[in-house]
Amino acid sequence: MDKLKSMQVFVDVVERGSLAKAAAHFNVTSTMVGKHIKTLEQSLGTKLLNRTTRRQSLTEAGEVYFHECQRILSDIKEAEENLQTLTNTPMGTIKINAPVTYGNTVIAPLLAQFIEQHPHINVELILDNNRIDPLHDRYDLVFRIGELDDSSLVARKVGEYQLIFCASLTYLDRFGTPQDFTELSHHQCLGFHYGDILPQQREQEAHYFSRQQSRLSSNSGDVLKAAALRHAGIILQPGILLEKELELGLLKECLVPCRPASKPIHMLYKGKSQPLKVRTFIDFFLGHSSNI
Repeated sequence: MDKLKSMQVFVDVVERGSLAKAAAHFNVTSTMVGKHIKTLEQSLGTKLLNRTTRRQSLTEAGEVYFHECQRILSDIKEAEENLQTLTNTPMGTIKINAPVTYGNTVIAPLLAQFIEQHPHINVELILDNNRIDPLHDRYDLVFRIGELDDSSLVARKVGEYQLIFCASLTYLDRFGTPQDFTELSHHQCLGFHYGDILPQQREQEAHYFSRQQSRLSSNSGDVLKAAALRHAGIILQPGILLEKELELGLLKECLVPCRPASKPIHMLYKGKSQPLKVRTFIDFFLGHSSNI
């Protein structure tokens, strides 16, 4: 087996704390991950991991080897990045994490053009509404909605996240247009099911939509929009998701005076000095996202 690959797998297993998670990351079976670890142990003549069905831990030798592998892989990465800068040819994989709706609506439409313009750069875009640690999780760029906690991360504001109440004209004709958010208790509400990533928006929605009155809830804004277009109820979703439907008159904004305060959208990355591939995407995104 390729020793460098085995080292990468070993480090990933330790950092993720699971053979299965490492297998998913490398798109191989857990058995193959185990073979990489076993090959390293055989070549070194010592055990690296203590494994049981429930947990794993590094041996004393494994602890030393883990840190050495981290150093070696970091040196290789730095060498590759220096070469890219020297040749002015960005290459490699950029890992991006973003909220689902923002990622689908704003980031995804730009990616085809980006990878066409930069054939040596691959993009791994992970969309989820769960809280992550941008400083320690292995993403090059993280997009976040809401006010930021103090951190050592570099933050670039890239937009505003404005939630809007709306429903179809058919629904409003049938059930009436609410004049105040207290009237929502008499309406069919379609509520968003947040993870941990947007606590401020989640608190706002809880103020308007109680779980008891939400006829439908989902962690997908597209699901709720589709239901609203079929006259199922009132939604509270970001304007970036609703622009086309509002413009065509398929949905109508209501409760305008009750609009929640908008929240900033930031792009976060670790330090001002970034690899050429990451700087290339940052410049591309900042130059194109305003056109969406």
